[in-house]
Amino acid sequence: MEILIDEHAGYCFGVVKAIGTAEEELAQAGRLYCLGDIVHNSAEVERLRQAGLQVIDHGDLEALRGQRVLIRAHGEPPTTYRRAEQLGIHLVDATCPIVLALQGRIRRGYEEMRAVDGQIVIFGRPGHAEVIGLVGQTDGTAIVVPAPDEIGAIDFTRPIRLYSQTTKSREDYRRLTANIEARQPADFVAYDTICNRVAGRTRELEAFARSVDVLLFVAGSNSSNGHYLYEYSHAVQPRTHLIGSAAEVQAQWLEGAARVGISGATSTPRWLMEEVADRLRTISEQ
Repeated sequence: MEILIDEHAGYCFGVVKAIGTAEEELAQAGRLYCLGDIVHNSAEVERLRQAGLQVIDHGDLEALRGQRVLIRAHGEPPTTYRRAEQLGIHLVDATCPIVLALQGRIRRGYEEMRAVDGQIVIFGRPGHAEVIGLVGQTDGTAIVVPAPDEIGAIDFTRPIRLYSQTTKSREDYRRLTANIEARQPADFVAYDTICNRVAGRTRELEAFARSVDVLLFVAGSNSSNGHYLYEYSHAVQPRTHLIGSAAEVQAQWLEGAARVGISGATSTPRWLMEEVADRLRTISEQ
């Protein structure tokens, strides 16, 4: 049985930056607080926890006066920065540059729309860390649309500016844009704000999925990007299985397979995919 790891899988630039920043801080101080999981992968979160990274939520900030707190790649709303300043907390900002630029664009769009009684619409998953930060740029007024057909909250008689969470499907975003245009809005502009690294992954993943007999897709249960890419690969290669760790691999999945591929989300560490490969080698030797 040949075992292949997708060379294009694994961390995107923003996650690499955030984890690298955390590791540098930990090497110096031995302890660092992080607002939320640094990455949507429990195995990597546990690795960094053992190194001294402590995950907190916003309710913990009051007790951390004067401490150093990491902002992960997903970013934070302006209220978090203001609260940290009030408490004398030093923020180590590891927001992905692409997300940071999008926050700025939405803030400028919000100021434009506020002057003409318009609306900011964000295509994204409600409650997702990145989306919370994006909505925060509009003082909480943005309309979050989770799916292309869920446009009932939009007022088509008022100006609309549409943006997307960086990790959403470009195909779904086009469908959403078309659905809004079909309602003949008075003033509508859609901005392409999906990360090219994420958008390009589908083409690479499709080629990889077609090249193997079985595909093991490694992703955290709370990874939005991971679930989207898994569904995409499953449509291409029906013998695709979503796993979170090497321990979840089942021998019966591999029956009759000459080539087994391993891929993952932009939040999946390379070392975790290597562990899955080791597990496959153990099974094949039995």
